[in-house]
Amino acid sequence: MLSLKEKYQKEVIPAMKERFGYKNPMAVPNIKKVIVNTGFGKFIAGKTSEEQKKIADSILNDLALICGQKPILSKAKKPISGFRIRKDQPIGAKATLRRKIMYDFLERLINIVLPRSRDFRGINSNSVDKKGNLTIGIREHIAFPEISPEKTKLNFGLEITVVTTAKNKEEGIELLKSLGFPIKT
Repeated sequence: MLSLKEKYQKEVIPAMKERFGYKNPMAVPNIKKVIVNTGFGKFIAGKTSEEQKKIADSILNDLALICGQKPILSKAKKPISGFRIRKDQPIGAKATLRRKIMYDFLERLINIVLPRSRDFRGINSNSVDKKGNLTIGIREHIAFPEISPEKTKLNFGLEITVVTTAKNKEEGIELLKSLGFPIKT
């Protein structure tokens, strides 16, 4: 079985050149980066600073296992009293994946995680924006094979954004479909 990068080079580039009439293989859209993020403000609201640190560390460790690299913390820009959030309080984490780590993550996402997700019937084509970028949400991070459900204390969701160099939605959908993403039309 071909890896995702080999599949892109051997199958996707010729197919996209034929479909859209690109003259140069470098003009064919590709995947630039994948951003994986999560918000955990609701888990730490109203907790002591020690409990907040434990929760944040637990989520960062799980996200690092999923992504294969260390995520960065996102902090609150301003206080919101209704949500019990202070300024500069950690409320999320994100990791930007590129090159080999990105392709490894996408292979696991397409072949393991999406089919494992509960009630999954394909990705809606409305998840692709007008620039050809795909954004999907995963409700439970335990769908990833690196996470053992018995050891996790918190169950959090992820947002995954696949950024492409496509010029429009049609090119983006065609690129993602030919790479193996289960997109419904």
